[in-house]
Amino acid sequence: MQASELSALTLQVLWAAFGVSLAFGVIAQRTHFCTMGAISDVVNFGDWTRMRQWGLAVAVAMIGFSVMGYAGWIDPDKSIYASTRWLWLSALVGGVFFGFGMVLGSGCGSKTLVRIGSGNLKSLVVFLVMALAAFATLKGLTAVVRVTTVDRIAMDFSAGTTLTLWAAAAFDIGAPLAGLMLSLLIGGGLVVWALLGRDFLRFDNMLAGLGIGTTVVTMWWVSGKLGHVIEHPETLQEAFLATNSGRMEAMTFTAPMAYALDWFIFFSDQSKVLTVAVVSVFGVIAGSFAYALGARSFRWEGFGGTEDLANHLVGATLMGIGGVTAMGCTVGQGLSGISTLSATSFVAVGGIMAGAVAALKYQEWRLERHA
Repeated sequence: MQASELSALTLQVLWAAFGVSLAFGVIAQRTHFCTMGAISDVVNFGDWTRMRQWGLAVAVAMIGFSVMGYAGWIDPDKSIYASTRWLWLSALVGGVFFGFGMVLGSGCGSKTLVRIGSGNLKSLVVFLVMALAAFATLKGLTAVVRVTTVDRIAMDFSAGTTLTLWAAAAFDIGAPLAGLMLSLLIGGGLVVWALLGRDFLRFDNMLAGLGIGTTVVTMWWVSGKLGHVIEHPETLQEAFLATNSGRMEAMTFTAPMAYALDWFIFFSDQSKVLTVAVVSVFGVIAGSFAYALGARSFRWEGFGGTEDLANHLVGATLMGIGGVTAMGCTVGQGLSGISTLSATSFVAVGGIMAGAVAALKYQEWRLERHA
């Protein structure tokens, strides 16, 4: 492949990633898809509708990923979630931090971007603080704390840390077949559970589940198929174009916020280039903004007071630190990660949900105390 061809292909990957993330922003804005909102609805009102949206999205992402892997379109072992080291404590602690923070910050990373697109200035502040905290946890002070504490507690598996590889080893079958069977079993169960929900069969609910799940699957294809180069002309090694990790990536928003802010601040530095992660951040905001304008729902919104500001600052900081420590957010681990059947992702999601429930109970206690 010539350099000019490589440059053209990289541009295609970036535009495709922007288009997919723009669709994510449109769908999330229209349907109010939100993991934090789903947990809040269950805890506060006993309403499982948005949680069923999330479950359907997980099922679509999981089944789509395994089908592509079984068909040979992508290599599941080359995803960013594929590892032989199970950082279970990092996933758990980071997940709890992120879950608690997203309640204080009025939504997870993806919801923050969606709200920015609709005119929420509080979310813009959350984005900036979350990006700074995430960057510090990638390369700064809190990165040192992370590496010297929770990251040291791990379990090593020679076969890898996905349920797919564990099942393949246990039943002595090929990994692609094991992944397909597990995803159909787990994903199929989630589909049935979601569709049997009372009054769930409505357009917005189906759009949220099927649409968000499809964006994750499509991003796997963009990164793992369209952007896959068997032999890079400069390094003569396999490469996944326009990725920060050098591996196959899908939708995630904590570290990408840090990368986007870094790209913006050091724009004149030629080593700072656009990646799938960076354009995904801008794409979600653009999609949300476009829909908000079209639906005439764009509204400026600011903080209600000092306490409101303080809660969002603390929440954003916890999300930035927790999202990087857990190696993903409600989308990064909750959708993209779980779609690969990563054991780390299941632990991270459990931590996120536990942290969110704890934060909701904390808020309830605060309200009762003030009353």
